Amino acid sequence: MMYVFLGLYIFTTLSTITVILLENRDPVKTISWLLVLLLVPLFGLMFYAMFGQNFRQRKIISKKSIRRLKYKSADALDMKAIDKNDFPESIYHLVKLLYYNNEASLYEKNAVEIYTTGEETFDAIFDAIDKAEKHIHAEFFIIEPDPVGRQFRDLLIKKAKEGVRVRLIYDYWGSFNLNKKFFQPLREAGAFVHPFLPAKFPFFAHKINYRNHRKMVVIDGKVGFTGGLNVATRYREGDYLGKWRDTTIRIEGTAVHGLQNTFLMDWYFVDRKLITDKKYYPEHYPPRATNRIQIVHSGPDTDWENIMQGIFIAIATAKKYVYIHTPYFMPTEVVAAALKVAALGGIDVRIIVPSKSDTSLARSSNYSFIGPMVEAGVRVYLYKNGFLHSKAIVIDDFISTVGTANMDFRSYEQNFEVNAFIYDKKTALRLKKFFLNDLAKCTEVTRQEWAARSKWERLKESFSRLFSPLM
Repeated sequence: MMYVFLGLYIFTTLSTITVILLENRDPVKTISWLLVLLLVPLFGLMFYAMFGQNFRQRKIISKKSIRRLKYKSADALDMKAIDKNDFPESIYHLVKLLYYNNEASLYEKNAVEIYTTGEETFDAIFDAIDKAEKHIHAEFFIIEPDPVGRQFRDLLIKKAKEGVRVRLIYDYWGSFNLNKKFFQPLREAGAFVHPFLPAKFPFFAHKINYRNHRKMVVIDGKVGFTGGLNVATRYREGDYLGKWRDTTIRIEGTAVHGLQNTFLMDWYFVDRKLITDKKYYPEHYPPRATNRIQIVHSGPDTDWENIMQGIFIAIATAKKYVYIHTPYFMPTEVVAAALKVAALGGIDVRIIVPSKSDTSLARSSNYSFIGPMVEAGVRVYLYKNGFLHSKAIVIDDFISTVGTANMDFRSYEQNFEVNAFIYDKKTALRLKKFFLNDLAKCTEVTRQEWAARSKWERLKESFSRLFSPLM
């Protein structure tokens, strides 16, 4: 029996090694996984099954078939309808990239509001939900069973009882501490609620590393919200890290149809019902709407790392400045290179990261990437006024992106994410103002201070860096 088990184990290990080699990954990642499989018997196979498989390449999670069927708004411009003269060459290149790598149409006639505190964000979202007349589509990574989470649920119950169609998606692992009965009253009120990639032992292990990190609310197909904020009291009252600082945008106009498309594709994934009715895409043009927006999603269901590619091009073609908020700074090599090259070329590149993180491993890993940035001339600031959870970038007083993607491996390569790429001077200047205001709550990292770190700190950072693709 023992020899049968040993033979089976050797066969499985060799088969897994063959699969890894045939995937033609980055050589460093390939070698890392081969070492794990060879040096950590049995546990190495389990670890690879849970965290190592390349779903994007294998197309195990795929929604391509329904992407072709998704409703396309009459206001969604494809590349043939976009006047190249409306954009500087570099920005036109970005718009074109996002259209071809993600089918991200350009939506005109949008109004954008920006929220930076939990109080004003939840007030705006709850007010929009309360005014819903036809449908509410909501999707969050984390919904906590705390006062804010209960307020959110109870408001959805109220609207469902009024006859509004309510659909809700939450990530199974992100909201793991939710009691199964938490949403029962909502379901009983007539709402439809589904977890994303729920655990189904023993078949869940190979998908545990892929999480739906998207946060969206769509009201009647006319108003939409997205950003980094989850449904939790810590954004209003704080926790052991202090109050959480985030950025959320409210979109009114045609780009809401892009958020609607993303939600309904996810809904098909969890409910197996394809919804393309035109009533979910009403014509709505708010007054004085000047923003042009592309809604870009990425994840194991897309061919490319769409959001990462867009951010790379935006940084690489910047002419004056790049200002970045991110709670987790573990950039892929291509983004790290773009940041350093921009700074070395005289572009004003500034990054705000939290001085403390929700895990010591994440904090140490963040810090391991800071040194090379500072050496290249990137100005890095540590946020001291609570925990910075914002994911926002503004470039050259015109390009902005706000959404759910952190500047890290997980967001760019593994999570389901969504970002709005906004082309508008007014919006960019507002985000720039918020960024500059946050600098007053930060301390800048200097080369001298960074060089003076103890060997123990450097060792912790270097060790934590090894796990950055998994965090």
